[in-house]
Amino acid sequence: MKQGIRFLKEYWILLLLVLVKINLQFVFVNPAYELHRDEFLHLDQAFHPAAGYISVPPFTSWMSGLIYLIGGGIFWVRLIPALFGALTIVLAWLIIEELGGRLFAKLLATTFLIFSVYARINVLFQPNAFDILSWTAMFYMLIRYVRTQNTKWLLLFALATALGLYNKYTVVFLIAGLGAGLLLTRQRIIFREKKFWLAIAFCLLLFLPNITWQISHQLPVIHHMKALNSTQLVNINHTDFLIDQLKFGVMGILTLASFWALIFYKPFSPYRFIGWTFVTVITLFTISHAKSYYSLGLYPVLFCVGSVYLEVVLKKWKAIVIPVLKGVNILFFFLIVRYIMPLQTPEQIAANSEPYQQLDLLRWEDGRDHSLPQDFADMRGWREMADKALSAWQMIPEVERKNTLIFCDNYGQTGALNYYNRRKMPEAYSFNTDYIYWLPRLERIDNVLLVGDQPGQEVTSLFREIRTVGVVEDEFAREKGTTVFLLLGAKPGFTDFFYTMAEKRKAELDIF
Repeated sequence: MKQGIRFLKEYWILLLLVLVKINLQFVFVNPAYELHRDEFLHLDQAFHPAAGYISVPPFTSWMSGLIYLIGGGIFWVRLIPALFGALTIVLAWLIIEELGGRLFAKLLATTFLIFSVYARINVLFQPNAFDILSWTAMFYMLIRYVRTQNTKWLLLFALATALGLYNKYTVVFLIAGLGAGLLLTRQRIIFREKKFWLAIAFCLLLFLPNITWQISHQLPVIHHMKALNSTQLVNINHTDFLIDQLKFGVMGILTLASFWALIFYKPFSPYRFIGWTFVTVITLFTISHAKSYYSLGLYPVLFCVGSVYLEVVLKKWKAIVIPVLKGVNILFFFLIVRYIMPLQTPEQIAANSEPYQQLDLLRWEDGRDHSLPQDFADMRGWREMADKALSAWQMIPEVERKNTLIFCDNYGQTGALNYYNRRKMPEAYSFNTDYIYWLPRLERIDNVLLVGDQPGQEVTSLFREIRTVGVVEDEFAREKGTTVFLLLGAKPGFTDFFYTMAEKRKAELDIF
């Protein structure tokens, strides 16, 4: 009876912390910032359901459909990643219970999850928030199976793995790490069990629609990874990746405690595969020039292991030491929160840029420093752009609108126009990412509403008039200088020219 009352009381505390987590995700975003360019693309995918996409697997599109179902506003867009962060906290509590931990351990791990770099991840509607949740879920299911040997936990592990793959293909690295971790420990016996291979088959069956889609489209994930490597990952070196692992909040004490426990604390010996998984995945990520945040899914389970171990070894001192650890973590977080979260206005950042530079937060994927962190700059200027595009659309005579194409240079521009101007004007399209496969086939293109850079002579020569309607003037936007053009009075050959270019771009991608 007393134990039941204790658990009930603890879960009221968990509910309170979940609410704190969700609310903080909104508090930490200054109203000066809009949605991120990636979020606009993911939201557009809701209107083009498929078993796969060029840019990401389809899970995010399912969440986009849910967002539009419940309203589609910015509040709902930001709520989804906040909820994923909150569910990660719930799973952490469940892992700690499986490891024999109690309230002190739960509060310590939760503090490190709420007040850390995870707050940054849970701001944006991107695959990263669910990626961390799915990795944590996979660890939890395996821990439950190791402790209970109940087949249902293997099946739930398969489900979590399939959902993780539907969200982000980097789960393959975790699968490889878990394979190595299990083989290098006494848990290798799992590979002899029929139910394990049945669970693998179940996972493959669940993921079969996306596998089929990839094969039928000539494996676009390979093209995407090549493009990512040539434009972004090439600028990441091994040393920076490893150093960044030490910057993810004040996580050192829990990480070190977890490894010490996995090596020397006998009750945790069944879970040593966790440590080998971490080492394997970090090694693979380092070799492949992965972005630093790719590894964040590894840490929640380490926080849990480390917290339980400290709760045990500190004994009577835990009532003093653990609150001190939590307090230090919270204090450190609030000292740096203004730098890692979009909390300050662009003007405030520009006026005090030195700390951002010292923390290496101004370096973009091109390897150079800029005036704002890249993610922050990607959250500015979109509504201004959409409003100017709408003004341009309204200049086109109604009789000509059915033969007018709205076209943008990149997916961020395209998605922003569609988000802000949906039902006000037709959808915008692009040759960029998924949009190239959603292009409508117009019988005749008379005009083009173009958002992007000045078109070249080859294009302008095919129109009677080129009119500049507006320019994005937000000095802090990554899209500053993006121009809205009206290309009017297309010559007879333009329609064929345009669709020939579209087919050429598709061929360059080796898809379809």
